[in-house]
Amino acid sequence: MPPRATPRVLLLHGEEAFLIAEESRRTLAAWTEPLVSDFGYEALDPGGLTAERLRDAVLQAPFLDPHRVIAARGIATRRADGLAPALNEVPDSTWLLLTVSGKLPAASKLVKAVNALAAGQAREMSPLKGRALTDWGHQRARDLELPPAVAAAVVRASPPDLGILDSELRKLAAYRAGGGELDLDTVAELLAGGRQEEIFKLTDHLLPRPTAQAWRTLDQLLQREQPTVLAYRLSRHLALVLEVKTRQERGESLSSIQGSMREHSFVVQKAYDAARSTDAARLEAGLRALLDYEWEVKSGQVDAELGLQVALARI
Repeated sequence: MPPRATPRVLLLHGEEAFLIAEESRRTLAAWTEPLVSDFGYEALDPGGLTAERLRDAVLQAPFLDPHRVIAARGIATRRADGLAPALNEVPDSTWLLLTVSGKLPAASKLVKAVNALAAGQAREMSPLKGRALTDWGHQRARDLELPPAVAAAVVRASPPDLGILDSELRKLAAYRAGGGELDLDTVAELLAGGRQEEIFKLTDHLLPRPTAQAWRTLDQLLQREQPTVLAYRLSRHLALVLEVKTRQERGESLSSIQGSMREHSFVVQKAYDAARSTDAARLEAGLRALLDYEWEVKSGQVDAELGLQVALARI
């Protein structure tokens, strides 16, 4: 069987949001590099995206550029299959990136529609576990020029979350670049250790609507954590709450949900409690607000700390 063409219609989905975000950034950087105008790139809002809206964007011809790049990132799993009809026809001049906040089954209409295209590819990003997770942490440490002993300490002290591992390693690399010595005692002092319970507390005060205590909790967290790290950890927890909410609405019990998810049963219990006080639409809005915040900070449009406060106010 001949190899598939280099994908220009790429669907990323799965339970490892960090890998999806990294791959989408790499893909968009490569796809947009040849563009000569702002007209060549279009980011679609995943919240209100319909098959008709996606089809219109896909079929639009490029104006000044060699091709058009279209991206819809953060599509909810329950809305993904409704977009499949938009991919009946994708011209060669359209390069399309779709990311889904969760895992799609092999029978998904959207997965099938993408894979049916000659230059289409659907990739599932699964969580790394065991040796694969350790190897990833050590490789990221080497990329940041950190010694193996530091990598080992970070992997041992942090939860199995690539986003937290990455942020902890980057924090240590920045400390070392500033002239600090990274002996094991200093590393232990600098590591956050996940502090998952603090995210639970913040989420409790954000849902179903932000309270005054939410801002006091946020101020306390910002004294120890970078705002972008907090945003990432919070978005991970909101995504978990959304998945649990979807299962709640299907009638699944707490014990059933705990038995089928990789997170610790206590973490699932906290997500279950939070899900009962809100609805899926508000959780999706919160995830979109944090995704927009990430983009605005990286593009230099907003101050990281002030922008996080604005993003949380939209939950």
